[in-house]
Amino acid sequence: MEIRTSRAEDVDQVEKLIISRMDPSDGVDARLLMTDPDAGCEWVAVATDGERIVSTATLMDETMTLAGLDLPAGQVEQVATDVEHEGKGLVRRLMGWAHDRSAERGHLVQVMIGIPYFYRQFGYTYSIPVKQTRPLVTKPEPVAGHTIRRATEADIPVLERLQRDPQEDVDLRMGHSTPCWRWLINRTGSTTWVVERAGTPVAAGRSTPPEEGDVVLGEIAGDDEAVRALVQLVNPDQVVERLPVLEEFLAPRRPGLEQYLVRIPDVPRLFEHLRPVFTKRLRGQEPADVLLGFYRTHVRFRWDGTGIGPYEWGGTMMGPGEEGGAGIAPDLLAPLLFGPHGIDGLRRWFSDVYPGPKFDLMNALFPPVTSDLLTFYLP
Repeated sequence: MEIRTSRAEDVDQVEKLIISRMDPSDGVDARLLMTDPDAGCEWVAVATDGERIVSTATLMDETMTLAGLDLPAGQVEQVATDVEHEGKGLVRRLMGWAHDRSAERGHLVQVMIGIPYFYRQFGYTYSIPVKQTRPLVTKPEPVAGHTIRRATEADIPVLERLQRDPQEDVDLRMGHSTPCWRWLINRTGSTTWVVERAGTPVAAGRSTPPEEGDVVLGEIAGDDEAVRALVQLVNPDQVVERLPVLEEFLAPRRPGLEQYLVRIPDVPRLFEHLRPVFTKRLRGQEPADVLLGFYRTHVRFRWDGTGIGPYEWGGTMMGPGEEGGAGIAPDLLAPLLFGPHGIDGLRRWFSDVYPGPKFDLMNALFPPVTSDLLTFYLP
């Protein structure tokens, strides 16, 4: 069976395959992306058995921003395989296609929402918290002077502006690109709403359709009054937690944690890109030689009090703490860089993550990270 980039003549087959394994709205999404000038068939891989498409995956372009620094990222979505062709390694080969294309596009990381465990086989690690979807137990009182309507493509600048506000104070964010907003507005699997007050857009959100069961409202943004009006007007069964103003209306948070999966394909390349972030974090620390040991590899650099010297990469180092360095299990590097625990939190759970003797410096270099990620599919 051949793995290849899809072509224009594949759209109908890809749509049909995705509908057979997911929902009709997912087929609409596939068609939107494959026929869009800002995405297209080159975003989609297929496995073919003769003339028949039997498996597919989509690689989307994203941008994560950490401490003000943009990181080009890829996100794998719409993975589907024909029932008769499951268990033949097609998804593994499609993930290889996605990772190769991701590297060609200059992505420094890949991020995704995936079924439990499965994508850990391909180098992904649970790293970034997913905001919980919680039942709406009390409905806000009606807020006079607000109306609601479906968003149109003309609203995209407003949607982008409204979504910037909740993300201003987080360390790690990922928003929607302008093309992605266009796809979201035109898809059938969710509805993007705009709330207006005196004719001015003041809040936005996205909800799942009633025919799918419980209506879920997410990607909520706007001022407090407008957000309460949005919830009251949509009247969802569940809300994706995001803004403090809604806390009193939601059921208590559940124990446990859902997380986005992250893959780092090239650690030295990512570290070089993150140099401005590391420099900002280390300001105020005394000059020091820094050693980070990843067991199979390690890196040394000099912090002179104002800047970071060249990275010096080396091989296996089983005891970096004995040389004054930190120990970091390589499969925990993504949650260390992008997760909410920092090195001090991870060391409490994992014996193979520790700051070593330079405790304050390592905690400054790897602090807890707050996050807010918007993905094509609501969590």
